[in-house]
Amino acid sequence: MRFVLHLEDFGDAPALITQQETVTYSDLADRVHRATARLGNTRRLVLIAGANEIDVLVVYLAALLAGHPVLLAPGDHPAAFEGLIAAYRPDVVVRSIDGTVTIEERGDGSAHVLHPDLALLLSTSGSTGSPKLVRLSHRNVQSNAESIAEYLDIRSTDRAVTTLPMHYCYGLSVIHSHLLRGAAVILTSRSVTDPAFWELFRDHRGTSFAGVPYTFDLLDRFGFDELDLPDLRYITQAGGRLSPDRVRAYTQSGRERGWDFFVMYGQTEATARMAYLPPELASDYPQSIGRAVPGGSFRLEPITDAPDGTGELIYTGPNVMLGYAHTPEDLGLGDVLEGELRTGDLARQIDGGVYEVVGRRSRFVKIFGLRIDLQQVESTLAEQGLTACCVGGTDDMIVAVEGASDLEAIRSASARACGLPVAAVRVCLVDELPRTGTGKPDLRAVAELVHHATPDSPEAESTVVDTAALRTLYAEVLHSGQVTDDSSFVSLGGDSLSYVQMSLRLERMLGYLPQNWHTTAIKDFVPTPRRRWWRAVETNVLLRAVAIVLIVGSHIRLFGVLGGAHVLLGVAGYNFARFHLATPRTERVRHVLGSVARIAVPSMVWLGVVIALTGDYLVTSALLLNGILGPDGWTPEWRYWFIEAIVYILLVVIAVLSIPLIDRVERRHSFWFAMALVGVGLLPRYRVIELGDGNNLILSASMVFWLFALGWAAATSTTVWHRMIVTAVIAATVPGYFSGDLQRELLVIGGLGLLVWLESVPCPPVLSRIAGVLASASLYIYLTHFQVYLPLREDHPWLAFALSILVGILFWQAVTVTLALRRWVGAARAKSDPNPAGTSSGSPPSHAAEMPGRSPVA
Repeated sequence: MRFVLHLEDFGDAPALITQQETVTYSDLADRVHRATARLGNTRRLVLIAGANEIDVLVVYLAALLAGHPVLLAPGDHPAAFEGLIAAYRPDVVVRSIDGTVTIEERGDGSAHVLHPDLALLLSTSGSTGSPKLVRLSHRNVQSNAESIAEYLDIRSTDRAVTTLPMHYCYGLSVIHSHLLRGAAVILTSRSVTDPAFWELFRDHRGTSFAGVPYTFDLLDRFGFDELDLPDLRYITQAGGRLSPDRVRAYTQSGRERGWDFFVMYGQTEATARMAYLPPELASDYPQSIGRAVPGGSFRLEPITDAPDGTGELIYTGPNVMLGYAHTPEDLGLGDVLEGELRTGDLARQIDGGVYEVVGRRSRFVKIFGLRIDLQQVESTLAEQGLTACCVGGTDDMIVAVEGASDLEAIRSASARACGLPVAAVRVCLVDELPRTGTGKPDLRAVAELVHHATPDSPEAESTVVDTAALRTLYAEVLHSGQVTDDSSFVSLGGDSLSYVQMSLRLERMLGYLPQNWHTTAIKDFVPTPRRRWWRAVETNVLLRAVAIVLIVGSHIRLFGVLGGAHVLLGVAGYNFARFHLATPRTERVRHVLGSVARIAVPSMVWLGVVIALTGDYLVTSALLLNGILGPDGWTPEWRYWFIEAIVYILLVVIAVLSIPLIDRVERRHSFWFAMALVGVGLLPRYRVIELGDGNNLILSASMVFWLFALGWAAATSTTVWHRMIVTAVIAATVPGYFSGDLQRELLVIGGLGLLVWLESVPCPPVLSRIAGVLASASLYIYLTHFQVYLPLREDHPWLAFALSILVGILFWQAVTVTLALRRWVGAARAKSDPNPAGTSSGSPPSHAAEMPGRSPVA
């Protein structure tokens, strides 16, 4: 690819610009050549997590220069990224972790047969994370970059800002075409609704930006017309159809303000672009895709039942892909399309060789024998100011509409647009349409919205995912002032104590609890019909509720079922792995330290008050130092061994994971890393290493760590074999730990075994709510119950039990209210001080200042 080979030809001209630095072409060429040495000379499959960052782009260009085929994947979608690793077994994995690019080599050579022409692998916009990939050659990429640079007349003085991710073919084409002409690229991941985005654009004299239809929705809401952009030269639009009225409006606005508006058409299968509409034709043909790009051509192929004068749009050009890849074996294939692409779009030719796309073959459905153009229905609704996405059912059409409320009016308008009876149209109202990472409506997710709906179920039709209400809920439970639609429970620092409360309230709001909701972004929740009679309670929540009841009841001597606290250690490890391992290293440290504080501070306050009032314990208890400085042998101070053990374990674990090398090993081998920790924990358990007080070995943090690690391993078990290994270790290591107390050993084995094999247990809603409250308050019940039951145990054991539970719940609520008040006071201060200390009126606050307080893990 010549645009990579000749970077140094542009000398000291700026190539890449960020808020922090500017990289010249000479410097970029040097960095790229250095990076090629890190990738080696043997041709290998390189998987790169795309990000609009200099170091990521350097490694990407280095791989192209060295001839390594690159699989470019979304860097902001860990599940999709890991799915591609599993599907394609790349030889090299490149990703940015905490701002540092890591190159993970998975072998000396290549595990694949790689065709000589293969240069780049991209997911199509509708299948991000899918194993179906587009195979692009060096010629495809180079020719399309040249074509785009030609019709946009890209100049060396141009500076384009990144409004789209680089793993998306449209965003990547902006980078390629500008590097080809020696122009600069302003790298940022900020939204166009962020004022700092436009400050960056103006400060560095940005001349162009690209947008998909959703980008222009955001621009309209943001007030783009009022922005002063003196260096703006042109705007490009692709990635979906923009309504003719809006094309005219942006074209006219550009004429008045001195910039051009280019409508473009393309597919990943054609590298990026196949057509463009010259600005001078936009007012006359705003509905069209324009003409073929330089070097390409169109023809129409007749289709049975297609509207008169239309046919499938066939494109021919040097940028047409080699073909698809579905498995690693397909990477050895050559060109199977020979430069011709069947687009799947229905189109017609209008005046002067300009084409108009009128629909998509796959979006025509037959309902009651009528051929329905779903895209035409969407366009009709758009003319009425409605943002909609249509899905064809077996006997009906389902219309998802964003931000509307008049269900019957929408149903009638949809029926008129396609000729169906009103009874054959169902409407699903949503706060926001689900979209892909590139802003397009996610048809698969829209179909899922109504997957469980039935024609006679008005409840299903009117189910709405209110993202505003969800943001409010997350802010309230997690005491965070930084909740956005992209936030998830984990990204906001949620953990096991807040998890239970959130899951209960979320289920009441949505009517169900989505799978993996804790890692799902707010915007990605979808409505589902409510389940009234049974609810699934997660096993770890149920174990916490049962364990705290057994702990309190056994201490009061209502019964003698011991071992609950040791089961809770496994649950703590399980939740630590679920809530903290997926987050970046620096954020993880902050989250865990916040969690430790949420455990330690209430404990220290409570014990400090108890010591001041009664003198029952040594001061070391209030400082949570009994395990280090406390008395030898069993004393009342050891009642709080569990809290100290959790605090010590979390602090040691997070310190170890803060080491970059260990962090990388854990991310690459999560399960085996956890099992290695189990092995380390078994050393003191079997007294290979002597640690702790000999009289209290089963209660010291070093001795119980292996149970925490077993819960961690249970959370990272992804296969049946993993679960069998963890189960075998549990069964082999728990016996003998409690000096022959068979009941205790069976309880711990059973509890940990349930954690390994069962994700949830169905139960009536009343029991699920009781379990949720007990689990949420479990730490506080454990902390307070000693002071409650001791005076009452002998004469009133059941009263002692009830009060122990009640006082713990009240203390939990008091802590929750205190944190809520703290957030409310902070928000009030922020409103009263528009320019807080440490920031200037013209600068955004630092990243550290934006981070909210975090909540606990236990």
